[in-house]
Amino acid sequence: MSDIQAQLACALTALLGPTPPEKLGVAVSGGSDSLALMHALADWAQPRDVRLYVATVDHGLRPTSAAEAAGVAKAAGALGLAHETLLWQGWQGQGNLQDQARQARYGLLAQWAKARAISAVALGHTQDDQAETVLMQMSRAAGVDGLAAMPARHIRQGVVFVRPLLGIGRAALQHWLGAQGVGWVDDPSNADPRFHRVRVRQALPSLAPLGIDAAGLARVAGHMAQARHALECFTSQAARSVLRPLAGNLVFDSAAFAALPPEIQRRLMARAVAHIGQAPYGARASSAQAMVQAVLAGQAGALQGCLLVAHRGRMHLCREYHQVAQLRAQPGQPWDGRWNFAADLAAGAGQYIAAHGPDGLAQIAGWRKAGLPRAAALAVPALWQNDSVLASPLAENGPEWAEILAPAPDVFADPQDLR
Repeated sequence: MSDIQAQLACALTALLGPTPPEKLGVAVSGGSDSLALMHALADWAQPRDVRLYVATVDHGLRPTSAAEAAGVAKAAGALGLAHETLLWQGWQGQGNLQDQARQARYGLLAQWAKARAISAVALGHTQDDQAETVLMQMSRAAGVDGLAAMPARHIRQGVVFVRPLLGIGRAALQHWLGAQGVGWVDDPSNADPRFHRVRVRQALPSLAPLGIDAAGLARVAGHMAQARHALECFTSQAARSVLRPLAGNLVFDSAAFAALPPEIQRRLMARAVAHIGQAPYGARASSAQAMVQAVLAGQAGALQGCLLVAHRGRMHLCREYHQVAQLRAQPGQPWDGRWNFAADLAAGAGQYIAAHGPDGLAQIAGWRKAGLPRAAALAVPALWQNDSVLASPLAENGPEWAEILAPAPDVFADPQDLR
């Protein structure tokens, strides 16, 4: 067993646990990093009875991309591995190309994995990628989260993504591939100075005389990841004492919130907004801070589909009604990513779940007894049949409802997947 294979096996045990999954996906672009990952994983998987599935995301941005995907399919086939090409056709020529391509890549991989009951997907990011990310974040004056760079493990859309090569440099991987006679494709965009990451990559060697190299920057990311984890754990503890769930909303204890350190206030607010609003992107630090100040001042606020409303001396964070006014779901299906009707009622013709809205509240005489401001109650879901509310969590003596949190983690939960 080579050093590369031994390091990979150790990393996978740390990321996946001592008992590996029956199925493991691997994203392979055709570059040296992901090809090395695929070959090393093939050797790792066989004695462990792990079935590997290979996927290549073809963004369709270069004339050679289809041929490169076909090359990966051939290489995977030579190892006896199943391969699929996932096509992205979402680029409209506007916005940040690299960011949109990255988001699309994760989305396609998550959909592919879930369709095949693959619980985890391995990515080929290396120590060099981690170092470049740290430098890019430094150029933006990032805080702890930014300098933690890429987590070795994280969850998107219910799929675990792992990066087992973050402790290995690209040069070592290429040397290992070369020794096995395996070639790879160099993406020309990786040398295009129009991209910020490429400029950072080209500047990194000049920092070596100062003692700043890829290995050292990767260690910085590791230290910051530990700090981030500690801050997130403290944020979870604070949430339990500062926030109270009420009919799918969050109520702040303003005095307890004001006593928290500013960093924890901001983290708690960002997490609460993500929980209520189900936004695909986290709130910017400046936006979350503006909502913090609104809570402290007892003022209204709005962010990412959420409203902050003062009511009976408390600050309520709730869903904005206009964001969900047209949203419909069948009984038993998640609604707005968080809600699921839990009453044991058989679905009948014309039944659906939708927000109360003004017409629904007019049918619930005692909805104010739930303790919600009207803006919050409008966006709470009810079970409807045609134009009538059959059941509501705001009704007295109504059926029980349950709140589910998927795919985002509970605002009160300790972080488990940012390692």
